[in-house]
Amino acid sequence: MAEGDRDGDLVESSPKIPVPDHVAAAIRTLIEWAGDDPSREGLLDTPARVARAWKEYCLGYGEDPSHHLSRTFEEVGGYDNVVLLKDIPFQSHCEHHMAPIIGRASIAYLPKDRVVGISKLARVLHGFARRLQVQERLTAQIADCIWDHLQPQGVAVVIEASHACMTARGVRTPGVGMTTSRMLGVFREDERSRREVLALMGH
Repeated sequence: MAEGDRDGDLVESSPKIPVPDHVAAAIRTLIEWAGDDPSREGLLDTPARVARAWKEYCLGYGEDPSHHLSRTFEEVGGYDNVVLLKDIPFQSHCEHHMAPIIGRASIAYLPKDRVVGISKLARVLHGFARRLQVQERLTAQIADCIWDHLQPQGVAVVIEASHACMTARGVRTPGVGMTTSRMLGVFREDERSRREVLALMGH
């Protein structure tokens, strides 16, 4: 894999995408409004770096996360219990302050007659997370996508995250985490199944 240069761009991959003048100008304006001089040496290349970083942060707008669930497998050797991918790290940005959301997600489903490669669950998460988000919607989007496209007996998604819009500004309360969950099918309707999947997730 290519190593990154000091500004975080990959040095060996596709050429750097061009940054439109109006985007760079907007970032220079923001730097100036924050109180610094966008023409000083250390900030000369910052508008282009920031613009490319935001293109990367928001890659999810260019993909349909459900595409990752299109290839499924029916040959599972009679397995009919919970499939769980636990503590998947992710990064997103809140749509209110565009501040980082850093967290972990646990995604589970109870197959009916087909399963999907486990990496695809993480890809669904990242596809939705790489957009401007609120955690509640992110949780629902992941669960609904799996429910609609795999048609399992149940889906459970639990997300725990910290929000820089709360920890680094405003109330400035570090160390606080937010937990959201969405249960569908048997995990919503049957308390025993719900307890089982939450226990597997460590909750």
